[in-house]
Amino acid sequence: MNLTTKFSPKKLGTHSGQFHCDEAFGSYMLRLLYPSLEIIRTRDEKLLAECDIVIDVGGVYDHSKRRYDHHQKSFNHSMSTLMPDYKWTTKFSSAGLVYLHYGHEVLKNILEQNVSESNLNIIYAKVYENFVQEIDAIDNGISICEGKTKYTIHTDLSSRVGTLNKKWNHVGKFNDMEAFEQAMQMIGTEFKETVLYAYHTWLPARSLVVSALDQRFQTHTTGHILELSEPCPWKEHYFVLEEELGDDLNPKIDYIIFKDNSNDTWRIQSMPVSPQSFELRKPLPESWRGLRDDELSKISGVEGCVFCHATGFIAGNKTRDGVLNMAIKSLEL
Repeated sequence: MNLTTKFSPKKLGTHSGQFHCDEAFGSYMLRLLYPSLEIIRTRDEKLLAECDIVIDVGGVYDHSKRRYDHHQKSFNHSMSTLMPDYKWTTKFSSAGLVYLHYGHEVLKNILEQNVSESNLNIIYAKVYENFVQEIDAIDNGISICEGKTKYTIHTDLSSRVGTLNKKWNHVGKFNDMEAFEQAMQMIGTEFKETVLYAYHTWLPARSLVVSALDQRFQTHTTGHILELSEPCPWKEHYFVLEEELGDDLNPKIDYIIFKDNSNDTWRIQSMPVSPQSFELRKPLPESWRGLRDDELSKISGVEGCVFCHATGFIAGNKTRDGVLNMAIKSLEL
């Protein structure tokens, strides 16, 4: 249900006191859609009742009433429970709820151009996974991993928003609303950068990966080698397409080859088991790892070798034929 074109809210209510990234981000998105929206920070139920939209306070989640709180005991929604086509199970904060219902309109506002529905849906999912979900998780106290972490991160967006609150030992005047507006501006700047990167830089790579998959048997008869027409952010696209295609993508890709335009050489990269994993499906041969130039060419039996990384995840050659031969030999070993 799209409410953004059917009403013109005048007041947005959210809680007073210490602010967090989720309600500041939710307020930013709604202010982006409704620039004249007045933000009322209060816990007074009478004042909240006068607001057209209320987020992160009030104990109610009801989109038809434009109430978006997630603190009530009965609330346990995530993207996957409210939008079953999506996989994410992270519990929503108020930011996630606002993004769920208003995100498509927010993205259109930032992109300022006609975007196809299919591309908009791709960007919507990408931005949730890479930006919004982190805010949801941190606000709900969901750890990034199980067990004891080796270090903690203090430079995430939620942490930086937190530092804008009044300090316990603050001296002098402090304008709480100005600090909240500053938080909104900081979040908005990074959010816009994320959206624009996703649309203008990340998304165009998808078509290159699709084209490479269509031509993989022309690259090599095994179908295990993917050749990109130009270097691009391919990992996430490949794994999304692998999931979408299912059994139709057979066999799976083991190596990616592409030209490194920065130095006019070619690269071969081993496919990880997942986009963020350091584990590889088929690492480059152990006997090659850490070697360079003539020594690597001699051991591999391929002319023009430049290097092979010590972990076996990437290597280089002076020519396309050379890097393709490295991939073929790696398949055989």
